Amino acid sequence: MSLPLLVTGAAGFIGARFVESCNARGIPVVSVDVKSAFARPEHEGILWGEIVDRDELFERLAGDLGEREFAGIVHLGACSATTELDLAFLERVNVDYSKKLWNYACSHEVRFIYASSAATYGAGELGYSDDESKFEQLKPLNPYGDSKRRFDIWAIGEEREGNTPPAWCGFKFFNVYGFGERHKGPMASVVVKAYDQIKDRGIVRLFRSHKEGIADGHQSRDFIWVGDVIDVLHWSLDMPLERGVYNLGTGTARSFLDLVNATFAAMDIEPQIEWIDTPVELRERYQYFTEADMGRLREAGYSRAFTKLEEGVRRTVEAMRAAETPTLDTTGTSVKSDAQ
Repeated sequence: MSLPLLVTGAAGFIGARFVESCNARGIPVVSVDVKSAFARPEHEGILWGEIVDRDELFERLAGDLGEREFAGIVHLGACSATTELDLAFLERVNVDYSKKLWNYACSHEVRFIYASSAATYGAGELGYSDDESKFEQLKPLNPYGDSKRRFDIWAIGEEREGNTPPAWCGFKFFNVYGFGERHKGPMASVVVKAYDQIKDRGIVRLFRSHKEGIADGHQSRDFIWVGDVIDVLHWSLDMPLERGVYNLGTGTARSFLDLVNATFAAMDIEPQIEWIDTPVELRERYQYFTEADMGRLREAGYSRAFTKLEEGVRRTVEAMRAAETPTLDTTGTSVKSDAQ
């Protein structure tokens, strides 16, 4: 059997899809997260390997778990809420925790992959290039983005000092969507929100634009299907990608209107949009456009095409519908699937 991967944030949206993909590839895992998160109904059928509570990880690594060898650490755990304002909490969970894992990877010579974020780019005044020399100039719009920016800068600084894992990379995730987001509540992607609103009312509510030159619904993001994110993570491990912080989007911005229309199409329902004002408290921190510059990842050798928005949305809607479809248990009684 191959060596396991240590996966943090394993019971989160992207983490669960990554562990699921490891199951399909026959890769053993040790899954780290808040223990209660593993019981979410959408996780039905996922094999977690050994489960370690997030708050017990470093104690375990100093003990029995530290005696094991790992093929790599895939650090996807974080507070990803862009509305989180508790700076001490973000420092502890997003920065200090990541530093400890990095140092463990260095001392035990384990490959290290971690999740950064496009939130580091702020309003995009400096563009969306993953040129590492510009990271200190970036101005995130929220504390979450700043916590990710500061760890990126710290990791690069550690590399300069010679304190580095044998191979390491961070990925600035752009707007990831797909099945398994429901637990994120307000932070879930617009696909999930649109799906629910269409089912409930047949209408989707979208924010008006409050920026001159951008029409309602034409606020744009680089939306990337979670399956593509998982593919890049595995590719970076298999290479292995030697070092660096890279953008992870599609390289093409699409509007929220495109996304919602794709959701209506996937549900075979005629689009109906209701426009609402963006809450005043969000306007100063609102991104009107993001688009990943994917040049460096392409130069590093990743050549596969990314899933088109319409296809990714179709797959997501299909998965959400399948999770709601009644199935037959062994007695022939109709039951509702637990995976939601």
